[in-house]
Amino acid sequence: MNENKSGTPDAFAGEFLSFTLGDEHYGVDILKVQEIRGYDSVTRVPDAPDYIKGVINLRGTIVPVIDLRLKLHLAEARYDSFTVMIVLNVEERVVGIVVDGVSDVIPLSHEQIRPTPEFGASVDTRFISGIGTVDERMLILLDIERLLDSADLVAEELEAAA
Repeated sequence: MNENKSGTPDAFAGEFLSFTLGDEHYGVDILKVQEIRGYDSVTRVPDAPDYIKGVINLRGTIVPVIDLRLKLHLAEARYDSFTVMIVLNVEERVVGIVVDGVSDVIPLSHEQIRPTPEFGASVDTRFISGIGTVDERMLILLDIERLLDSADLVAEELEAAA
């Protein structure tokens, strides 16, 4: 395996923060993560879609909070002591996503990342950038920019309303 100028292997794709939604493991590029915090109460905004939980004031910045479980149409979201909010900084925007729990940071090589399988029109895979494989475990890698762009208009409306 060849190494690049930084001394890391060329096949190194990146590090992903692993988190759970229900029984599945997901990953998001660690470089997009600003902080991880416990789930706090949010200020609800009228007429927001159900997956937009509201906004929080994070050190003077109004941050929209998206419940990823609801956005991805997973089973009903429960809020308990393990519920976590991951604060992301994506394309100069700060947004919080609510997940069931955070696991660890997983480095993946290009060989460990498979393309998203085709499911046909019945399954929406546009928010999935690939499937990471670690031993026997699979990690659904989210395209967080595309996911947030889909909620872009709503988030902008929330920020204006807050």
